Amino acid sequence: MEPGEHLIANTIFLADISFHPITWGIVFGIVVLLILLVLSSLVSGSESAFFSLSPVNLKYLEDNPTKTNAVILRLLAEPEQLLASILIANNFINVGIVILSAFITNATIDFSHSPIIGFVVQVVVITFILLLFGEIIPKILATSKALSFARFMAFPLFVITKVFKPFNYLLVSSTAQMNKRFSQKRNISIDELSDALEITSGHHPEEKKILEGIVTFGHTEVREIMKPRLDVVALDISTGFNKLKSVVVESGYSRIPVYEHSFDEIRGVLYVKDMLPHIDEPDDFNWQALLREPYFIPESKKINVLLSEFQANRIHLAIVVDEYGGTCGIVSLEDILEEIVGEISDESDEEVSLYTKIDDNNYLFEGKILLNDFAKVLNVNDSIFDDVRGEAETLAGVILEMVGHLPNKNDTIKHKYFKFTIDSVDNKRIRRIKVTLAMQSEKNEK
Repeated sequence: MEPGEHLIANTIFLADISFHPITWGIVFGIVVLLILLVLSSLVSGSESAFFSLSPVNLKYLEDNPTKTNAVILRLLAEPEQLLASILIANNFINVGIVILSAFITNATIDFSHSPIIGFVVQVVVITFILLLFGEIIPKILATSKALSFARFMAFPLFVITKVFKPFNYLLVSSTAQMNKRFSQKRNISIDELSDALEITSGHHPEEKKILEGIVTFGHTEVREIMKPRLDVVALDISTGFNKLKSVVVESGYSRIPVYEHSFDEIRGVLYVKDMLPHIDEPDDFNWQALLREPYFIPESKKINVLLSEFQANRIHLAIVVDEYGGTCGIVSLEDILEEIVGEISDESDEEVSLYTKIDDNNYLFEGKILLNDFAKVLNVNDSIFDDVRGEAETLAGVILEMVGHLPNKNDTIKHKYFKFTIDSVDNKRIRRIKVTLAMQSEKNEK
């Protein structure tokens, strides 16, 4: 098509559009349309303003009790009602804008011969104006000046909420029913929580440590935190009362397991507070009558389950048994809580450390230290020994699993970026181990 033909076609195309004279009714409609557009922008902006208020803003509103501030707090106390009122009002206004704009364009312009242009003007242009001036711009401005915008719209929204209260109730209740029927519970895995903790800032390491304890709490088994039988202070049921009192004083414990013949045959638990009224009794006093029933648990029990059982039964100590019924050790309420908050000490506790730091790369550990405590000291993942640990729960147990026999003093065992040197050993157990860490470059290569 030649340029001249293009010009003729465009002239014919535009000639198909005719304009009607503007009347006072049209002018009035335009004024009302502008008012509705302003109202739409205010209502849309108020949604962003109210739900963008920061904790600092809310604290300011609480500390400055004016009528306006009180209204804002009252509206935010029922966020679902507030949101429903805003959405209903905004939709009513937008429907009014669309209907009125269509009426004005049809009253001023005749699109009967050019329906395509009519579609572009009535749908595309009006929708663009409505989105730009009724949604996008006001929400951007309201978010940047959230408190000021919320104070400006507090009373109007309060009135709107009252007017649309019946509609709000229907909208909120129907939404709640649909959400209840179709929503699925989202279970967050332990790995996801751990990943979330990894990306948090390290400004509060103690708080992060507690959160990590909570995350792993449900996966920890009793065998990982119990006191092994070799370290348990226990009494033979035939012990005299005077000897019993001296053991209680020396140990400082408030609950002591009592056995008959061997530690595998626990007969009860002595609560020291039960013997206090009888402190002046002679050596042949029948203190065995004071024993309370022992609470036996398997070594595989999760500590979060045990905590619930402790609370339900109002006890603080449990006897841990293995699959054959032998006694492995004991676990207390304090042991469980220490998995979350760290070491708990009181004025009667002696300062007994299970490790000594020689320098940044060398440590001296007691063989009986639990693997999860060892991992915490060195800030490594407690799964680092999963491939060699077998059923071991202590550092000495892992070394026995790796070498298959009781090592001699000064023997060395290497595993990943650790070098273990046996520092002290007797004919039954490994007592102390020197742990040497590889240089950081070697660790990274591993």
